[in-house]
Amino acid sequence: MAEEVFWILDVNYEVVGEVPEIRLWGISENGERVAVIDRNFRPYFYILPSQERVTDEFVRIIRSSLAGVKFLSLEKVERKYYGKSVEAVKVVLADPRDVPKAREIAARVKDAREVLEADIRFYMRYMVDNGVRPSSWHIAKVKEVEKPRSWRVDRVYMALEPPRYIEEQKVPDLKIYAFDIECYNRYGEPDPERDPIILVSRATRSGVETFEADGKTDERPLREFMEDLLSEDPDVVVGYNSNHFDWPYIIARAHKARIRFDVARSSGEPAQSVYGHYSVVGRANIDLYDYASEIPEVKVKTLENIADYLGVLKKSERVLIDPMAIYEYWDDETKRPVLRQYNRDDAVSTFRLAEVVLPFAIQLSSLVGLPLDQVFAASVGNRVEWHLIRQAFLYGELVPNAKERPEETYRGAIVLKPKPGIHEDIAVLDFSSMYPNIMIRYNISPDTYLPLGVYVPADEVYTAPEVGHRFRKVPPGFYARVLTDLLEARRQIREQMKGLSPSSDMYRVLDERQKAIKVVTNATYGYSGWGMARWYMREVAEATTAWGRELIKKTLAYAQSIGLTVIYGDTDSIFVKYDPEKIEKLVSYVEGKLGFEIKIDKVYSKVFFTEAKKRYCGLLKDGRIDVVGLEAVRGDWAEISKEIQEKVIEVVLREGDPWRAVEYVRSVIRDIESGKIQISKLIIWKTLSKSLDEYEVDAPHVRAARIMASSGWKVSKGSKVGYIVVKGGGKVSEKVLPWFMVKDAAEVDTEYYIERQIIPAALRILEYFGIKEEHFRTGRRQPSLFDFIS
Repeated sequence: MAEEVFWILDVNYEVVGEVPEIRLWGISENGERVAVIDRNFRPYFYILPSQERVTDEFVRIIRSSLAGVKFLSLEKVERKYYGKSVEAVKVVLADPRDVPKAREIAARVKDAREVLEADIRFYMRYMVDNGVRPSSWHIAKVKEVEKPRSWRVDRVYMALEPPRYIEEQKVPDLKIYAFDIECYNRYGEPDPERDPIILVSRATRSGVETFEADGKTDERPLREFMEDLLSEDPDVVVGYNSNHFDWPYIIARAHKARIRFDVARSSGEPAQSVYGHYSVVGRANIDLYDYASEIPEVKVKTLENIADYLGVLKKSERVLIDPMAIYEYWDDETKRPVLRQYNRDDAVSTFRLAEVVLPFAIQLSSLVGLPLDQVFAASVGNRVEWHLIRQAFLYGELVPNAKERPEETYRGAIVLKPKPGIHEDIAVLDFSSMYPNIMIRYNISPDTYLPLGVYVPADEVYTAPEVGHRFRKVPPGFYARVLTDLLEARRQIREQMKGLSPSSDMYRVLDERQKAIKVVTNATYGYSGWGMARWYMREVAEATTAWGRELIKKTLAYAQSIGLTVIYGDTDSIFVKYDPEKIEKLVSYVEGKLGFEIKIDKVYSKVFFTEAKKRYCGLLKDGRIDVVGLEAVRGDWAEISKEIQEKVIEVVLREGDPWRAVEYVRSVIRDIESGKIQISKLIIWKTLSKSLDEYEVDAPHVRAARIMASSGWKVSKGSKVGYIVVKGGGKVSEKVLPWFMVKDAAEVDTEYYIERQIIPAALRILEYFGIKEEHFRTGRRQPSLFDFIS
């Protein structure tokens, strides 16, 4: 017997000789790749009786009902369910594969009220019960066993007891392997039944390699790619949209070539698993598109746009070609070097993105308990939920079943109508974790909620303003306990960071850790109102926003009483004239009298508000420009609109002259009329909210999608469709083409873009200064910006 210290990279299970074995794939402290097997854990679930107590008769009926399933024990246990003590029967089975059948039988047992926790995956159940955390260090008492011939690890151990989590912040030196494929696409959307993979490039720390097809035959690059991946033996495999495109395409093409694409550390092909991600057992397969999808600032989430936005590879530093023209570059051998470099640049971009994103992914995985390859594929709600499931186990709380519910609406946060125009020296005051702190302060939780008609003395409850929902003051509710622990953990980490150099490895690890905690903490309020949530309760979400509105109202009233000018307010922040003495007084009131933390988040030299809520732009003291809610960050305008509005904002805020901005817009109009604007900047992107056959009216993006479908593209609900408005008569919807079909600027309806895209985007900012549509034609000058500053 020995002790092994290892970092968990992946986890799965198999049934071997009728015994389920948990397999923990990881990296030892001396850098070996290891697998730790535990054959001592068994699946289980709970049955709640309809009566308060579990009777011997109830247990007998369960035993008789489950006679056709191999169960190991039935045990009467005491737990809590929504905070109330309950008795339940714990059913322990021999084989995880029998759980669905046993659950169905148990649900039909006489006097059974509910079957709980039968829908928790076996390996997740193991980690929850034993405090095992993915992407973290553990120590286990083990004995080394013979390694199966097909396993691609250095050592295999049998655990004599479950591993114990170690509070260690360092991360092992992970081997990262990024890849990207290009497919032949003469007929539009590549089809794996028809179109070969013509290029595969991979990037690692050692460099970039490219594997090429023999003309239209892709057996060689597939074999070379597989052999290279096995030779590099990566811990983390990363792609961009790889779960939805690259992996299914590779597997389909490999099967056509009669290749078993065996790259897992346990032997086996990548296979689709939970949340739609592809599992490569023993490695962490991560699709960075899942991470990119949560970056709202980037409208069109192509790899090059995300890489450019995050600064890992600028568009100006790489090869860019029209994806629809890939087949042309392949058919023309003189163009192949350009296509090859395009493919290599994609692989490099993916690798560099991974280096930026992985530290956060690792900390998020460790915190919420989802394996590294699942943590981005899972929704925000799922991440919060797994953290809650872990905490529920520690508190002795039973986990409610997952179920779908109809969407319920409730009143949200306060958003004040702004004072339109330019304002100078404006401070933004932010409440720190406002909703989590409200939930803690008023003990808002599903287990503390008191339904209508239940009498409790008024001094024993908190009653939400406006909505009247009541919550017991004691004991602390489930949400309050979880959030208190999270906020305290983040406070301790930030305190620890104060003594470290920002350039140190430990500082960077802790910084990613506190970011992960912040994300989960702030998402818990939203989770409570998410229809898919196990711990869903509309009243919880509704009461939280009601107390939030009251907090903002009291803060605003006090600010005005001390003569502090309020410009705007939104959810958990207020915009005020920068007056340090009065702001300090306001902060003291909020923290001392109201009991919530508030601080200055940023200070604008100038900020411009339209008349609409949630739409403004500002020049920060450090020279950066901040844009919220305008066309520049909306997803249904062409790139040219975004570019124009950003430039107009910059000119107005930096130079203080709206007429300089008018001249800039006039120059863009001249360029588009003469065909000098890149066609790619004219693409309008919109998502299909339903399948094509459900649309009764042909909106522009629907018509474009129908054209795409008839050309061989696969379009369905959720597809993002890009189109360009071209010349011709009739309605706009009758004049659109998919963006890749427009090859010549002469086809573009320039008047549409000028009248419906360019001028409206510019006017959204400039009309406040008296500028009208005709001024973009005449250029007539008006008074300066300084006449409009408040």
